[in-house]
Amino acid sequence: MSKNVHPYAHRLVVLRDGKSRWFASQGKYKSLLQADVLIREYIQKKLRGYYVSGVEIERNQKTMRVIIRTSRPGMIIGRNGEGVTTLKANILKLLAKGKVAIPSDFKLDIVEVANPDADATIVAYSVAEGLEKRLPFRRVLKQMVEKVIADRSVKGVRILLGGRLGGAEIARSEQIKRGAIPLQTFRADIDFAREKAYLTYGVIGIKVWIYRGEVFEADKKHTK
Repeated sequence: MSKNVHPYAHRLVVLRDGKSRWFASQGKYKSLLQADVLIREYIQKKLRGYYVSGVEIERNQKTMRVIIRTSRPGMIIGRNGEGVTTLKANILKLLAKGKVAIPSDFKLDIVEVANPDADATIVAYSVAEGLEKRLPFRRVLKQMVEKVIADRSVKGVRILLGGRLGGAEIARSEQIKRGAIPLQTFRADIDFAREKAYLTYGVIGIKVWIYRGEVFEADKKHTK
């Protein structure tokens, strides 16, 4: 087995379910998959800065449900739910423009992430935010790792940066690690995320691994 195995895909079925949950016949599969890709790309671009942890999509013959997980739901919902209404209308316009079949019943749910310090996607964006504010990358790494490892549910964390760190001419990588990260253990609940920080001298790549302990059969319902 290659070393380059995505920690999320590595534990599908064993620990967690897929992020798109639906079935389709061979004729409809292509258009439904295209709709999923359009929705995810739009939300990722539109809601950058809203601390979105992930997007899940559920479908049946008549209903489509998009679940957005975020640590700050109020920012997306807005006053009196105006934000959700606008976002829902924009997604439907996007599907119509892409000539994708629009379901008769479309639902958009905003779910709050209970523990953002143990969520790799939110931690990765927080690192990117610090770098984009021109803070020293070593200080950002150290502060974020200490903040994450202080959470009782976290058993280990690793953050890796790659690119022209500090504006240097030659790209390099720097990482910091605390605790254990057992990547090859199937029952190890490891959350993984990639992010980019856009700086004047180039793009800095960010990878985050967070180990939240081992999950056994009785605890599977609690995993993300």
